[in-house]
Amino acid sequence: MPQESSHRVVVIVDENSNPFELGCATEVFGLKRPEIGRDLYDFRLCSPEPDTVMRDGFFTLTGVAGLDAATTADTLIVPNRPNVEAPRRPAVLEAIRAAHARGARLVGFCSGAFTLAEAGVLDGRRATAHWQWAENFRTRFPSVQLEPDVLFVDDGDILTAAGSAAALDLGLHLVRRDHGAEIANAVSRRLVFAAHRDGGQRQFVERPVPDLPDESLAPVLAWAQERLDTPLTVTDLAGRAAVSPATLHRRFQAQLGTTPLAWLTGERVTLACRLIELGEQRFDVVARHTGLGTAANLRALMRRETGLTPSAYRRRFSQITPAPAE
Repeated sequence: MPQESSHRVVVIVDENSNPFELGCATEVFGLKRPEIGRDLYDFRLCSPEPDTVMRDGFFTLTGVAGLDAATTADTLIVPNRPNVEAPRRPAVLEAIRAAHARGARLVGFCSGAFTLAEAGVLDGRRATAHWQWAENFRTRFPSVQLEPDVLFVDDGDILTAAGSAAALDLGLHLVRRDHGAEIANAVSRRLVFAAHRDGGQRQFVERPVPDLPDESLAPVLAWAQERLDTPLTVTDLAGRAAVSPATLHRRFQAQLGTTPLAWLTGERVTLACRLIELGEQRFDVVARHTGLGTAANLRALMRRETGLTPSAYRRRFSQITPAPAE
């Protein structure tokens, strides 16, 4: 029987909230995980009203907890809605401020950044919002450090996602941060969604759908993922794709919103995290099997990508208890 989680995620749903982001939160944080063997989160919905009319009157949400449930949240996901000009309820804003004051983690999906900013918790902090509202946001909240051309921003205890689909990216990022890369990969497989898109990727790309099928990066990405333990270079990737390095770079920017080297490094670090979680104790071996070369390089890149050293990552996420030193 799956173990219950002590980390409670609470979503505030308010009048005219977007169903898609609510669905993303439910999929990532609310579903039972029998394939993992334990529940990752204790998930709750709450609302300031007994009946909440969702976006454009599509349906009415009933039967959820009252707003006082927000007082129990370890992670509080704030309401978002398409009309960013309409003020939020004072009771919702006060619930957000109170949660922040007691140390809860705050999350805003899409226009949820406006809710956080209106509550005053983003002053002097980094955040992102959907590109079409960037100028509006800057004008209304000049004290917030807006990063308008990224998928999501992790500013420690406050996280924001740029748009609807980016809610899934941020949700999986939180699972990775809380439970490690292997668990996040299992959740993404169940969602049939990309396991890892870095928050720094652009919100939209120049050509989301290639004009020609043979310009898709999928074959070269799959080829590279099977050879991460070899000394692959950008030139190798370009050779496999039968294009010049400059052309490959343009295609990565157009289709993925990142560079070939950044993608390759991210894939290697993710693999390193998974090996450590699965019990590999020798960091030189992890570095060798992920193409990162040396334990020193592994340490530097893991700290940059995850904020943790390999040793700290192992203590937090390893699924196997290390044998005592003799």
